Formats: sequence, C-alpha cells, structure tokens
Amino acid sequence: MIPRRALHRRPATIAFAVTGLLALAACGSDEPKAAADSNAETPSSEAVTLRLGYFPNVTHAPALVGLQEGLFEDSLGPNVTLETSAFNAGPEAIEAIASGALDASFIGPNPAINYFAKTGGEGIRIVSGATSGGAFFVVKPEINGPEDLKGKSVASPQLGGTQDVALRSWLQDNGLETDTAGGGDVSVLPQANADTLAAFIDGSIVGAWVPEPWATRLILEGGGKVLVDERELWPDGQYVTTHLIVTTEFLEKHPDTIANLLQGLVASIDAIDTDPAAAQAATNAGIAEITDKPLADEVIAAAWENLHFTVDPIAASLTESAKDAEAIGLLDPVDVTGIYDLTILDSVLAELGLEPVEGP
Repeated sequence: MIPRRALHRRPATIAFAVTGLLALAACGSDEPKAAADSNAETPSSEAVTLRLGYFPNVTHAPALVGLQEGLFEDSLGPNVTLETSAFNAGPEAIEAIASGALDASFIGPNPAINYFAKTGGEGIRIVSGATSGGAFFVVKPEINGPEDLKGKSVASPQLGGTQDVALRSWLQDNGLETDTAGGGDVSVLPQANADTLAAFIDGSIVGAWVPEPWATRLILEGGGKVLVDERELWPDGQYVTTHLIVTTEFLEKHPDTIANLLQGLVASIDAIDTDPAAAQAATNAGIAEITDKPLADEVIAAAWENLHFTVDPIAASLTESAKDAEAIGLLDPVDVTGIYDLTILDSVLAELGLEPVEGP
C-alpha cells in the first residue's frame, strides 16, 4: 500500500486548458447507467473510501501526477478517503479487484478484457483513457528480425498482460509459436520489469516487449535497440496503453465519486500538457516512492517523447487486442459490448466546455 501524498498541491479551482486532451474520437459508452442513476446509494456528502491502483511506469503518468500534485485529493474532496496500491502489471491489479481489495485501477486493455469476460461482463467498466503508446520490443543488437529469435528467450511483464499479448501475437504473425510454459519456437518468460532489465543486461534474454520507462532503460542501460515500436502496428499510431477501470459495483453506488476522480484525471492530463518538465518531475517522484530509486533524467525525458496522454480510451484498439488474445489462445471468444461506460466522462468534459467522447 502506498501512502497518500500531496506534493506541490494545486488549487481545486484549476483552469483546464483544451490542448492536449483532445482528439477525442472512436470510443464510446455501451449501456450507460451510472451517471444517470439518481438512486445512487452514497451521495458525495457521505464518507467514501476509494481504493485506487496504478503502476510505477511512465505510461501511468496521469495517475502519478494526479497523486503527487494532490489533484485527485482536491477533486475528490474531504469526504473521500483515497487509498492507493502499486502493482507491477495488470494481472496483479485484477487479482486485487477480484479479491475485493480495489475499487478502481489504471491498467492496460488485456487484463481488463480478461476480467470482463471472466465475470460475464459484470465485473468492471472502463470509464476513461489515460495513455496511448509507449510500448516497444527491445532486443540485443544482433537480433535483426523474427528469424533471429528462434530458440531464444524473451520477456514480458506478466502472462496475459497487455505487452505479453502484443509480444505473443507479433511472434505468431511472424510464424513463431509460443506457449504459456515458456516453450515453443521462442521462450516467453513473464517477469517483473526490474528482473527483465537485469536479465537483458546479463544476456539471459535477448529481448523484451515492455512499457516505458523500461524500454528506454533496456536501450540506455542494456545496450538494446528497438525491433518493434508498437505504434507502427496501429492506425495513426494510436493504441490504448493505460485506461481507468472501475468495478461495476462501486460505479453504481458512487457515480459522484467517480465523476470527481475523472475531474482530477482531466486536471492531471492538463498539468502534463501545460508543464511537461514539472510533470516529469512529479512522475519520477512517484516512481521513486514505490521503487526507492528515481529514474535518470535522460530516461524519463526519452520515454516521455513516446507517449500521448489523453482521456480518449481508443476503443478500437481494445477490440483488436481482444481478438489478438483469442488468436494466441489466451482468451476465449468474448463480446466486449458493455465494457465501456463513458457517460460520466462525457458529463465532466461537457462541464469543462470540451467535446464529449463519441460512441464506437
């Protein structure tokens, strides 16, 4: 559990800029109900505890900035107690949600899809985007294409996670088979990102499909090179890396709390766009709290250039990710209709004079 922090706290009356939030398109709300539920059990005047998950990755900068700058606490108000927990990868966060230990989390698409499917479409809703981009397949200099990977070992953050699915799907598309036990033409070893960096440096693996800042660290500290920039695999280079999910139960009981959280998220992305240097410092401070070691300035600066922060959840890429997981045998066929409830986000954006997110 990571304690709440409020460094360099901004006023709750922050003025929101339009730039950067804001090519909102191609995503929408299926079966909206939370925002319209006038019978919510707990109004904002009553005490609520919100348990929120996130990762110590640069791809989670909207979460890290929102926490470090006190933007979430400001928007949630004095009647909401914010408790936060940090995770290495999405499946860990989903385990916490499934056990009842979390109410919401910043997370990648595939763990959200998996849990949505496992609960018959009842467990969670995606209520906003956060980050696009920032995932790479980094390899040793001698690896020049898929043919050089046969018989070699590579890594991903966790089995069934977003980068794990992307890696296995890319290998399959290039005629290389994998399995969940580390066998096949290429051995995929899911492991913590810090362990991946050490394994890459000592030569135990020849590559890894990882999010920022780990991709940049593999390059700068491990002497690696980019074999695949995942942006090149998606239309216009846009794909969801991080979005915000909420348990359906919490969303239905406390839509006002989620509305306030989303106001804080919009403020966080605005702060990132308005002052990137300060946002990088806040992100690095948040990472250091969890890992006990800040990133080198050159690492976070380089990683930052590979990311786009937006409340657009880029729904089309999530649908494609579900198909990829099915194709490699990590997910039974699933209909993701209903996984989005962007009603509250639309309301928040409308109040700020911004265009609402359109439906798929």
